[in-house]
Amino acid sequence: MTDLVIDLSHRDSVRVADKALKTAARLWFLVAVIGQWIFVYYVMFFYGAAAAQGDSEALRQIPGDSAGNFAMAMHLILAVIIMVGGPLQLVLGAIISGDGPRQLTPQIQTRVRSVHYWNGRIYLLTAVATSIAGLYMIWTRGTVGGAVGEIGISLDAVLIIICAAMVLRYALAREIVTHRRWALRLFMVVSAVWFFRVGLWLWVFLTGGIGVDFKTFTGPFLTFLFFAQYLLPLAVLELYIRTQDRAGAFGKFAMAAGLFVLTAFMGVGIFAAATMSWLPRL
Repeated sequence: MTDLVIDLSHRDSVRVADKALKTAARLWFLVAVIGQWIFVYYVMFFYGAAAAQGDSEALRQIPGDSAGNFAMAMHLILAVIIMVGGPLQLVLGAIISGDGPRQLTPQIQTRVRSVHYWNGRIYLLTAVATSIAGLYMIWTRGTVGGAVGEIGISLDAVLIIICAAMVLRYALAREIVTHRRWALRLFMVVSAVWFFRVGLWLWVFLTGGIGVDFKTFTGPFLTFLFFAQYLLPLAVLELYIRTQDRAGAFGKFAMAAGLFVLTAFMGVGIFAAATMSWLPRL
């Protein structure tokens, strides 16, 4: 009888821990989506206004460099599509592979799968095209941060292409769980440009910008951030996946608590970036 009570208590604690972990992950995702859409608003209106006014400097257009100018324009347009379409794709994937279909009519299930199918292919194509355009710009025009910035951003572009290929591979193989996990990895590396800005302005908000030279856009913290913008989110994601699969109640509660803390810091970073950088420029 005692063993039965202990077993039931253990199951209850694991169930509560699972719920806490899912809640923390969903909160993180919600805050990230809100932050990304604020960034999309900034990009659309800042660069849209620059295009309307013919401000070639703001659009980073170089006279005579038709290929580079086209790559820059496509990079901005495709980045907006990715930021909008990525969260939708993850939500649709969760609905399809989770408990949603059992609660939906067959007609709605079919429509959700259809939207997921076509949005997914547009998302993958856009992610790869953006990466190729980004690589072209970096190695023909350079980027902020010098060689460190070029290497860091180029590695992110390569990771995007690899993750996109793995997402497609496992989708075609109908290995849904693995497919979804690669989709999450793709979301992380695609969002690196956003993570960079949120991380930078969080650091400025907390420390005043220690280790950052804004004139040359170099410094120890920026060297770290050029790689941490995608390696750190990927590391957290991998820890979350392994915790979800293998950890007991204590490990899941610890991971949930860590996600709540990271979400709080991310929220501060979004607020700092929006109020100190994005919105004042509109």
